[in-house]
Amino acid sequence: MPLHQGHQNPDERPASVNPFYGQANPVSGMTEAPPKHRLPDGPLPPTTALQLVHDELMLDGNSRLNLATFVTTWMEPQAGVLMAECRDKNMIDKDEYPRTAELERRCVAMLADLWNAPDPSAAVGCSTTGSSEACMLAGMALKRRWTQRNADRYPGARPNLIMGVNVQVCWEKFCNFWEVEARQIPMEGDRFHLDPEAAAELCDENTIGVVGILGSTFDGSYEPIEELCAALDRLQERTGLDIPVHVDGASGAMVAPFVDEDLIWDFRLPRVSSINTSGHKYGLVYPGVGWALWRTAAELPEELVFRVNYLGGDMPTFALNFSRPGAQVVAQYYTFLRLGRAGYRAVQQTTRDVARALAERVDCLGDFRLITRGDELPVFAFTTAPEVTAYDVFDVSRRMRESGWLLPAYTFPENREDLSVLRVVCRNGFTSDLADLFIEDLTRLLPELRRQPRPLTRDKAAETGFHH
Repeated sequence: MPLHQGHQNPDERPASVNPFYGQANPVSGMTEAPPKHRLPDGPLPPTTALQLVHDELMLDGNSRLNLATFVTTWMEPQAGVLMAECRDKNMIDKDEYPRTAELERRCVAMLADLWNAPDPSAAVGCSTTGSSEACMLAGMALKRRWTQRNADRYPGARPNLIMGVNVQVCWEKFCNFWEVEARQIPMEGDRFHLDPEAAAELCDENTIGVVGILGSTFDGSYEPIEELCAALDRLQERTGLDIPVHVDGASGAMVAPFVDEDLIWDFRLPRVSSINTSGHKYGLVYPGVGWALWRTAAELPEELVFRVNYLGGDMPTFALNFSRPGAQVVAQYYTFLRLGRAGYRAVQQTTRDVARALAERVDCLGDFRLITRGDELPVFAFTTAPEVTAYDVFDVSRRMRESGWLLPAYTFPENREDLSVLRVVCRNGFTSDLADLFIEDLTRLLPELRRQPRPLTRDKAAETGFHH
């Protein structure tokens, strides 16, 4: 979560309260307006408090028109009913809420089967608050296994983790928080993610693992997990180094099993020791829920698992937090039960079809060049064509916001800072009708943009809409 500082101006005026919000006395609201940055001295009527917060939130963007986020923005009303029933259940209270705990266990079993664990009953896993926590847990397991193998050299030796420069920021956080050297492979030319041979070359006796991304947030492309494992197999033959792979499938691990069934990326590859995904992305559940799974119990060191005697029950846990609501886990089980494999396949294929069709329509406008086409993740990135000099992607992002579209524009990282793109994330609920409206709004803006004397964005770093 972002860090916030306290308010710097204690004399700021209080919140403005419409007189009609006062139910019994319309004037009372004007004299009892609450402060914004300290607790009010007394209570407000619930309807007044509700309306004040509601009015403030009106200035948020419309989540359904947010083409930046991978997070689910629509679920069936029935799922909302279940979540409301479970929002007061603490997931950590396994004895008090045994059925919620059982649904979590079933979700882990379903994912182990979906990701082709050699023996799904032997796989271990847990729910998390999202993929960021799941990645932290997977990284901790990699580091602890490495320290066990190198007990005679650690802590003198410094562990390292290999990854592409396109990884989600949670991996940089992991390396920072757990004092692991991040060895990142830069982009090169039209390769926007990890290169398997380059990853193998960076490995040494201090490498705890290699992270492969099944669905890069920069452009929606899959990293070649099978080729990565093959390169590490050859490395082991040459040097004896046995380097495990973690697959960060935050998005792709809930897409590829249904619409890319011939793609080999999961536990079918013996070198893949762990996988994570976000239930609240293409798992189709509201935030926040993620999942982390290990091939067998051997991949998750027992010493990392806490067995807590909590409220009378012995409870094994592996998490960075403690209390959290059971609502999202229940919603995940509901969605698994509701859709099944055929339902997920239909949803993900429809979403991909929308992405690919919209990408083609953007390409046909003539002002843009596609970086990806939405044929892996239902995500595509595009930039302005070389001959376009009157405007840039940041101008497009800013102008599309006038119509309500939250369209992120951002610059690629190391070695390709010269490339600035727009990215469209298609999710369940982003229909072909909404895609039609998007392309209509974009088409309508182009004549005005073409008449600009030059791109209007001065501080591109401040303008970027890419934060996740």
